[in-house]
Formats: sequence, C-alpha cells, structure tokens
Amino acid sequence: MHDPIPTVTFPDGSTVPTLGQGTWRMGENRMKAADEIRSLKTGLDLGMTLIDTAEMYGDGAAERIVGEAIRGRRDEAFVVSKVLPSNASRTGTFAACDRSLRNLGIDCIDLYLLHWRGSHPLAETVAAFEELKKAGKIRAWGVSNFDADDMEELSAVPDGGKVAANQVLYNLARRGIEFDLLPWCRDRGVPAMAYSPLDEGRLLHDTDLIHIAKAHQATPAQVALAFLKTRSGVISIPKTGSPERARENRDAMDIHLTTENLAELDRHFPPPRRKTRLEVI
Repeated sequence: MHDPIPTVTFPDGSTVPTLGQGTWRMGENRMKAADEIRSLKTGLDLGMTLIDTAEMYGDGAAERIVGEAIRGRRDEAFVVSKVLPSNASRTGTFAACDRSLRNLGIDCIDLYLLHWRGSHPLAETVAAFEELKKAGKIRAWGVSNFDADDMEELSAVPDGGKVAANQVLYNLARRGIEFDLLPWCRDRGVPAMAYSPLDEGRLLHDTDLIHIAKAHQATPAQVALAFLKTRSGVISIPKTGSPERARENRDAMDIHLTTENLAELDRHFPPPRRKTRLEVI
C-alpha cells in the first residue's frame, strides 16, 4: 500500500498532488511515443494526475502525446500547458491556446502559463488570460521562470494578483528560490511548480546523494523527490518516458525524511544565504 500523495491547493481552491508528471522533450522521437504514452497513463493510475506540457515542447508534439494519454480519462487529469512569450500578445495568446486545445484534444486547459517573460506587456497577456477564463478555455493562469521582482511587477498590473502558480527550476542542487521567491509565493498562497527536480539527471550521479539514498534503501531520484515533498506549496514535475521510472517516482512519496536527514542534505546541498539570480534551463 502506498502512502497518499500530499496535495497543494491553488488560489481558486483546486487541489493537485505534489507529485505530477513533466513532458519536456516528449514527442520528439516517434519510436518512443508509445512508451511515453504508457508512462503518462501509468502515472495517472498511480495518482500523479497533474501533467505539465507546453506548446514549445516538440512544437506541439508533447501536447499530442498528453492528449493520447488522457483520452477517455480527461476527468482524471489536471492539464497544464504554456504559451510562448513570442505568442503572448492578446490575439497571439488566443491563437496559441486554441492550438494547444486541439493538440490536447480537450475543451479546457486547467492551468495555462506564460512560459517566460518576453516583449509583450504583462498587462496584455494577463488580459488575454482573463478573457480565456471567461470563454471557458482555461480554468486558471500562471507564469513560469518569474523571479520575485517579476512577481511583484505582475501583481501591479490589472488582475495580476489572480496568478495561480509560478513554475521555476528547483531541485536539491538549485535552491536559490528558497531565499526570497518561495517565501513570496507561500505568503500569497501561490504554489511553486518545480521543473527539472532531478537537475536533468545530474543528481542521480551525485555521490553524497547516493550515500544518503542507500540508507533509505532508495534511489537518489527518490530522495531528491522526497526532499521536494517536504517543501510547503511545491509541486514537482519529473519527466520520464518509462512506466517503470514512473512507478519509482511514485514510490518516492513513501519516503519520510527525518530532521537529521534534512540537515544532512543541507550540509551537502546548502540552502542560499543571499539573493541569487533565478536559474533557468
């Protein structure tokens, strides 16, 4: 029996598991498509119901993979997608959302994010997001790769305070957001979505993490995900095209790190002591 996956609540009251599924680089190889679809379906079976994708990933191919995985199971999935900043004008956002909906084979995206800041004014993008909400094409909107000062600027535009999430790079090796951005989000009830929670696989080979994982009879990936589970208001979205790895990720939620474990992780992966520039991949 698994322990339940903890949940995070969005500002509108919607709840999602703290462990979801990413799709970056999915759909880029037709030979891998069947495994990728199976992996996402396995994740759904195991309760990892939040699936994150973007129009940029494979130029829509990842969204189509997600669409195949959730076909006949739409009510089980919480779907997140993103608009490219180059498309984030008023009319461009509408067109991008319609393309994503077609790729996904659904009528409404649960959470629609601005992938990163671009040249279009934030007020224009936010206004487009709000119109998409009224049209029933998205349920909520958020941002990605926004630092604390970006979030402050966003909050100052009309309806900017309705931001539902901020998706950023966050893992044991990249903890800069803990200094100011994560507290900012927590204070305002805005969940943070951690992309690349395994640091693109680099953490799997970290000797210190391997040592800690052995003590738990776990893998380094599982300990890295278990660490993020201890961070309030954080949703991690590891990507895998393997059903077996999806099961391994789910098993990470059964690991309970002690105060001593967390102190040891802090020694090997020190938290920030000052403001650092937001890291992105």
